[in-house]
Amino acid sequence: MAELIRIIDRDQEAFIDELARRKSDDLDEVLPVVAEIIGRVRREGDQALIDYTRRFDKVELTAAQLKVDLEEIDGAVKLVDSPLQEALAHAFERLCSYHLRQLQNSWFVTGPDGEFLGQRIAPVDSAALYAPGGKAAYPSSVLMAAAAARTAGVNRVALFSPPDPGGALNPAVLFAAGLAGIDEIYRVGGAQAIAAAAYGTAAIPAVDVIAGPGNIYVTAAKKLVYGRVNIDMLAGPSEIVVIADDSANPAWVAADLLSQAEHDERAGALLVTVSRTLARKVAVEVSKQLSSLPKKKIAGESVKNFGAILIARSTEHAAELANRFAPEHLELLVTDPWETFGLVRSAGAVFLGPLTPEAVGDYWAGPNHVLPTGGSARCFSPLGVHLFLKRTSVISYNRRAFDRAAGPVTVMARAEGLEAHARSMEIRNRKK
Repeated sequence: MAELIRIIDRDQEAFIDELARRKSDDLDEVLPVVAEIIGRVRREGDQALIDYTRRFDKVELTAAQLKVDLEEIDGAVKLVDSPLQEALAHAFERLCSYHLRQLQNSWFVTGPDGEFLGQRIAPVDSAALYAPGGKAAYPSSVLMAAAAARTAGVNRVALFSPPDPGGALNPAVLFAAGLAGIDEIYRVGGAQAIAAAAYGTAAIPAVDVIAGPGNIYVTAAKKLVYGRVNIDMLAGPSEIVVIADDSANPAWVAADLLSQAEHDERAGALLVTVSRTLARKVAVEVSKQLSSLPKKKIAGESVKNFGAILIARSTEHAAELANRFAPEHLELLVTDPWETFGLVRSAGAVFLGPLTPEAVGDYWAGPNHVLPTGGSARCFSPLGVHLFLKRTSVISYNRRAFDRAAGPVTVMARAEGLEAHARSMEIRNRKK
């Protein structure tokens, strides 16, 4: 069987850099179109949403139909098989338990001169979660974002998702929303949904934070509305890096690479190994397993164009190549995964050992599966409770603390040419 995945033993850094750049290159291409969509939603509100839903989703809606009614949400329960209901319910419990540990407390201290300082941590008032449609529906992603928002204590949580050709939303997505206590749901997708969430329309109140994965148009829209609202990240095509040695099972490695390749034609799947023997066996296994995948066309394009097996000089070199990419998912299928983990600096999520495939993190483990991509794990973190919390600085000075600060503050203010700042200090020391 022909081997579709390339084996690369030189110019590896160039390949990795090119793979990481594809997210920004994709965004640049669609930004003008997305800016136009956002501008029209801001000007025309619900009518723009209706027009774009007709154009992109082939569904005719009225303004009153943009919001999903409670009967449709309740009816979704009857359309979801019991095993899936049970799996989603247990997964949500695990997610909430994990995210509960991320909560932070407000704090307050008294300074040496009697000043009172602190930081108040409180949830944002509202958040919008995005659930993709199109190639697949992801109720698990609804639970991931909802667990973080609900655990943070956000009072108003709205869900946006594109409708199917009949105007309905995926029943499993609706069930997941109901499980998380979300009853404000809009059948609006794409860049227009992000615009509506950020700026509001007559039918849709604006929110403070937008989170959840989407296609390139959704990501571009999040980039353009950032600042008006907070966002989780600019996610790109999914990706996985597997560091493996001769102890790894070639079939397991191939299966894990394909688990990301089936997401999208532009998904990235990399094996980094010191073993040429393993490299050859995995290449054969990828082709073999691909032939029976329902999404073999998508996965095949991904593996062919954005997949590779990199031959490393050592485990340390393998880790350096992975750190250069800063992947969304990093699997360590090596003899001592914890030792190798010590070499990892940048990754969205790390999976240690042969019985910890990336799929367990996607659905069950507890950490959030909404992760930074395209190299952004160097500076971004997984979606979590922190996104939905805001921090407020608290300052209270008494006379002693003020008198101690007055001189230095006045000096610094005048050094920066801010006379009114200096006078606001001096006026408090004048005799009435």
